[in-house]
Amino acid sequence: MTKSGRAADTRKDDLRTGKPFWLTQPGGSVNFSADPGRDRADVIIVGAGISGALLAEALTRAGKRVLILDRRAPVRGSTPASTAMIQHEIDVPLNDLRKQMTPRAANAAWRRSVRAVSDLVELTADLTIDCRMQAKPALYLAGDQMDGKALEAEAAARRRIGIQAEFLSPARLLETYGLERDGAILSHDSASANPAQLAAGLLRAAQKRGAVIAAPVEVSDFAELPSGVALATKDGRVLTADHAVFCTGYEFLKQMQSPQHRVTSTWAIATRKIRDMPGWMKETIVWEASDPYLYFRADQSGRLIAGGEDEETSEKNSRHSVLRRKAREIASKLQALTGIPIGKPDYRWAAPFSVTEDGLPIIDRVEGHERVYAVMGFGGNGITFSMIAAQIIAAAIDGGRDPDAGLFALR
Repeated sequence: MTKSGRAADTRKDDLRTGKPFWLTQPGGSVNFSADPGRDRADVIIVGAGISGALLAEALTRAGKRVLILDRRAPVRGSTPASTAMIQHEIDVPLNDLRKQMTPRAANAAWRRSVRAVSDLVELTADLTIDCRMQAKPALYLAGDQMDGKALEAEAAARRRIGIQAEFLSPARLLETYGLERDGAILSHDSASANPAQLAAGLLRAAQKRGAVIAAPVEVSDFAELPSGVALATKDGRVLTADHAVFCTGYEFLKQMQSPQHRVTSTWAIATRKIRDMPGWMKETIVWEASDPYLYFRADQSGRLIAGGEDEETSEKNSRHSVLRRKAREIASKLQALTGIPIGKPDYRWAAPFSVTEDGLPIIDRVEGHERVYAVMGFGGNGITFSMIAAQIIAAAIDGGRDPDAGLFALR
């Protein structure tokens, strides 16, 4: 039925294993129905996670009639598996990214990431979404991938293009944060939130403007027509719209497969509530220049949310025995770095996690189509990249072009 003669086949995965902490908190659900209620919309969004939610909010704000479909209940895919460290820092350092693409393009990608975090924090405040959104600085620690000298050069490169970044010497890092490493970069413009509450809040805002959420509804095929796009569902219904956007995350359309990206596995924990947590730790995101790298931040409940131990396999994230082992390893590394007794985590979970060679997402039309788009927010900046995707695609559907759209085209 598709223009290219292929079905709307997406990669299928167990999007999380274990129990993410966020799903124990209220406010992470929205009302929905299995019946779309109408066969025609301006835009059909496939996927009701953070990418679909941000896009639905942007499109309904622009006056579009939006229908959101998901094969699961809304906000029950990859989004609750996020640690929601909303970073402006891209996985590939600026100096390294400038070797993979033109310096001008690399600079633009980093600047856009900074802007996206600011825009998201502002949007959340404007919509009064209760999701514990908090602007935070980030501390990037020296590790086996970058030593202090490399971090000092990286900080200088960021400052030259207008991004705040300060190199901390080992002595200052130890004195201020009590961490022993060969230096660090202290930067601003990052944030954290409860990802389930954030996505649900955005979806509720879109619903108030008339958006409809239908689930469980699985799209089996799509075709681009002179008058728009038609999507067939597995239960035999045909839905039409002017445009369609697949915000299916790691369950991406197979037409969008590229040697430039791959699916890996990642693990995360939420610790018990920690008494006497240092003040700086409550306010700062921390990650390290290592492979695999440890990353953590505090939640307002008094827990540390930490993750890492990524492996280049899409299989292990569903194994409970691996989950238990990885959770112990993350807790051990966290305790060794911070000196805080971590003990057995209260929550542990795993998920598929996709990366690109340049650390940037793929936000583009589906190959061979003019009215069908795909959002593939890969890397460690999933929520940040979802914000960028919403801005780029909303502009395209409205007949314009975002000046940074070319940075995130299918590669």
